[in-house]
Amino acid sequence: MNARSSTTTLSHLLLHGVSRPQTGALPRLFSRAISQKTYTLNNGTKLPAIGFGTFQDKEQQEGAVYAALNAGFRHIDTAKVYDTEEFIGRAIRKAGVPRNELFLTTKLWCNDFHPDDVEPALDETLSKLRTEYIDLFLMHYPCTFKRGSERFPKGEDGIMQMGETTYVDTWRAMEKLVQKGKAKAIGVSNFSKGEVINLFDHGSIVPAVHQMELHPYLQQKSFVEWQKSKGIHMMHFSPLANQNNFYRDIYWATGKANTTHLIDEPILKEIGDKHGKSPAQVALAWGLANGRSVIPKSVVDWQIKQNLESDFPLDEEDMEKIGSLDKGLRFNDPSSAYNWKLYSDLEGAWSK
Repeated sequence: MNARSSTTTLSHLLLHGVSRPQTGALPRLFSRAISQKTYTLNNGTKLPAIGFGTFQDKEQQEGAVYAALNAGFRHIDTAKVYDTEEFIGRAIRKAGVPRNELFLTTKLWCNDFHPDDVEPALDETLSKLRTEYIDLFLMHYPCTFKRGSERFPKGEDGIMQMGETTYVDTWRAMEKLVQKGKAKAIGVSNFSKGEVINLFDHGSIVPAVHQMELHPYLQQKSFVEWQKSKGIHMMHFSPLANQNNFYRDIYWATGKANTTHLIDEPILKEIGDKHGKSPAQVALAWGLANGRSVIPKSVVDWQIKQNLESDFPLDEEDMEKIGSLDKGLRFNDPSSAYNWKLYSDLEGAWSK
């Protein structure tokens, strides 16, 4: 079943005051009633179209997630390797949003890909998030690292040590978590087309979501359309492209991020002025207009609120202009560091 959009009202009581906080705790607030677009995944689960990313700035995430929840966000995206899950769990508890109003996404890291390690890894995540289940559990990358406590297990030669099992083995273990109710849906992130096909051929559950790098500089139209035809929903990470300094400063940086920032593109400014929106909001709206979800990140209050106000219509002329920005620029490509040829059959791959 293809992803389709619907509208779900997520209501929360607005209190006229705040409860008296315990020492060192944030005041407990409730957000105003909001109406937020959702997408129905291939297993019937409803996913809020605009999510809140929590990559980096881990010490600030408790406050940022708390602010996001009170602004109206109902989808929080995290990952074990971000080290933000515990902060998110605290923020959710303090904000007081009922669990059934939240959509939580997290990702399994590569050193936990051995089938025997998958469920214990999720159990640890559930404990940190203070929840009994995760709404969407993703395989962070297709590369399997050597199992153990080291997240980046390198040998004496500095090369990443790989595991003895494959991502297909991992996927089969993740499928069992759906049967147990610990994960409502499962999916992937950073996979190539061939790797997705491999899951089709050897797994029993079609991925509900592929969280992948998507933005006007990297539109991947044919891959996106193919996944849509298979019932896989696309979720944009880095929806603002090279705005994040991470892609310029990380040791495996490819240098591709050293170009004009996407949000400085005159076309996005022109379209934003036309609609009374910022270039960043235009980039997010472009993703939504294509039927996909977005997970922008910020720890700044006004940006958090602005990101949630990015669901507005773009006309055909707007879409054509944004379409002209496609440069095949992929900024997230740690192939050299991870000892794995990532995105090997996709646009902007390391070898292209």
